[in-house]
Amino acid sequence: MSEGPAIEFENVSYRHPGGPRVLVDFCCAIARGETLALVGRSGTGKTTILRLINRLLLPDAGRVIVEGRSTLDWDPIRLRRHIGYVMQEVGLFPHMSIGRNVAVVPQLEDWSTDRIRARTDEVLNLVGLDPETYRDRFPHELSGGQRQRVGVARALAVDPPILLMDEPFGALDPLTRAEMHREFHRIQSQVQKTIVCVTHDMGEAVALGTRLGVLAQGRLAALAAPAEIADSKDPEVQVFLDALPHLVNTGRS
Repeated sequence: MSEGPAIEFENVSYRHPGGPRVLVDFCCAIARGETLALVGRSGTGKTTILRLINRLLLPDAGRVIVEGRSTLDWDPIRLRRHIGYVMQEVGLFPHMSIGRNVAVVPQLEDWSTDRIRARTDEVLNLVGLDPETYRDRFPHELSGGQRQRVGVARALAVDPPILLMDEPFGALDPLTRAEMHREFHRIQSQVQKTIVCVTHDMGEAVALGTRLGVLAQGRLAALAAPAEIADSKDPEVQVFLDALPHLVNTGRS
């Protein structure tokens, strides 16, 4: 395995078919084990970046490199099973129990029944859900925060080194969101994954990221530690910083 960045964008450009160009010579290196939080308005390419990482999209120019290999050199299925994905709406299968939802990728990987059961219980415990209580329940029986925890457990089921999070807590109420931010740090302290999280909320980016990137017009307007971003005078960054007092007062961490 390469000792370089876990993920790297080299002068990547991307235009949606028939639509505008959303990334322009985008460059970014993401270190192993760090949490990069990308913040930007709708349409600035946040989700596009995640989809380029797991090869749901291919760049028009430049290279996306994962674990030292261009995404073009990865088998798409192997790449996607190498990367966990947590979505805002979770995407749990409603007709399947919590245990079966968590076990989807391990089953695709042909794990044994005993190994799947043990790993399902392990990751449910990791996200704070007692397996004996929740394993046989169904998604509609859980709260929004509990379903989000299951989404994280499912993303971690085969222990991928990389985790992508697309507005993961955006649908939660402010108090539940603050609780999930704390849980995120607890879980990350144990699993030490390389995480890319995208959000439109600077408060959430500050709460989650070891580094923050601010996207504007297809490029990074800023990329630094949260404390450095807080001192930025860049107008593209200031737009988000100016909203922070309101966000903090709503109870978000």
